[in-house]
Amino acid sequence: MATLEELTVTAQAEIDAKKTANGGDGMFAQVNNVRREFTEAEYDQAVIDKANSDFDQQENGYKTARQEAYGSIGDQLDLLYHDMTASKGDKTGEWYKAIKAVKDANPKP
Repeated sequence: MATLEELTVTAQAEIDAKKTANGGDGMFAQVNNVRREFTEAEYDQAVIDKANSDFDQQENGYKTARQEAYGSIGDQLDLLYHDMTASKGDKTGEWYKAIKAVKDANPKP
């Protein structure tokens, strides 16, 4: 796992490569219907934003992946209901198997 400082170094290199002065395509802002390249301050902010976003994804991305994979609460309750009526309220039930599969596929860092 990378530290925020390490991710900042990586983000700096990625953003620097995008600058037109370095041969990149540039990053642009639209201000008063005029398209202009980022200022140095905006490029600096882009580095901070990218590093923070990458760090957040590294630390918390598994949560989003799990939420998307779990399915709706209604579907989960339906699985639980069928497990209970089949006397499978333990680790043999379909709900438990479905939740475990999601957790196994998206482990905590």
